[in-house]
Amino acid sequence: MRSSLYLLGRMVSIKDLSGFWKTPSVGSPGPDFLNAAVLVNTGFLLNQLRKEVLRPIENLLGRIRTQDPNSPRTMDLDPLVMDGTQLDDQLWSYAHMAVPVAEIIPDFIDQQSGKRAEDIANELLKSSPIKKVELDLHWTGAARDVV
Repeated sequence: MRSSLYLLGRMVSIKDLSGFWKTPSVGSPGPDFLNAAVLVNTGFLLNQLRKEVLRPIENLLGRIRTQDPNSPRTMDLDPLVMDGTQLDDQLWSYAHMAVPVAEIIPDFIDQQSGKRAEDIANELLKSSPIKKVELDLHWTGAARDVV
């Protein structure tokens, strides 16, 4: 997780970070997942962001894409909201997406239901096995300038 945030921060400006949430895998058997949301500021268009920032980070961290979009993976970076527009139709259906997103944009309004993100997330928390976990993301050792 730390590596992905470091790499992401070298490409875009990180403005906020949700907590980290552990959830069972969805759609395919496999290990639990860690989920978080990151609010970034970028000049990239959506397709540029995916092609030039997110996919290269996933690849560097060992992501191997398979036919099964729900298969276990080392890293999965997906834009969910951009410029106030919801990009994933299932964003408010699953706690592993809705809860971290609601932490950083609680007043975002779901256009389908008219509900606030925070309210949707609170409802999902009642019926989901999602659990907040503490991760130590502090760097250890001497600080280094890397170019």
